[in-house]
Amino acid sequence: MQKIALASASPRRRELLAQLGVNFELVKVDVDETQHPGEAATDYVLRLAHSKAKAGVAAQSSATPLPVLGADTIVVVDGEVLGKPLDQNDFLRMMRLLSGRQHQVYTAIALATPDRLFSETVKTDVWFSELTEAQMLAYWQSGEPADKAGGYGIQGLASRFIPKIAGSYFAVVGLPLYETDQLLQQL
Repeated sequence: MQKIALASASPRRRELLAQLGVNFELVKVDVDETQHPGEAATDYVLRLAHSKAKAGVAAQSSATPLPVLGADTIVVVDGEVLGKPLDQNDFLRMMRLLSGRQHQVYTAIALATPDRLFSETVKTDVWFSELTEAQMLAYWQSGEPADKAGGYGIQGLASRFIPKIAGSYFAVVGLPLYETDQLLQQL
């Protein structure tokens, strides 16, 4: 398989891509991740993945740049995109929204070359158990939620709060492996 570049600072995405056996290097990109007013969640996550992949192609100095994989993951409840928590109060607000109900996680992936762009968005439904304030505070104090979309990581301590999902576990972690492999095969 051809070597690619990964436009992501996420250690989880690096681990997952390595799990596929893909030979890759990292490319640093700086993309504005602000959601546009009125922009649907699915359009937003796909735009970010496209922007990261295209920025990664542009950032390479080689005359023949590597194909670049960009990805983004968002947590959505009642149409509201939950980003990374700003502070403890923002985290608690998110956990109260998620507690005892279902929400969606969307991960978009995009693979760009100078003249082509392939992409896909994967939706996963996630159910949270009813959380107590004490559980929420203990989870916040673990430090895990601080850099996670929606304030939780399914692969970590929050796994105890999630009785079921419908869709791709790996997409919730940050990189849907089956769909990523399918995109790479299109090269």
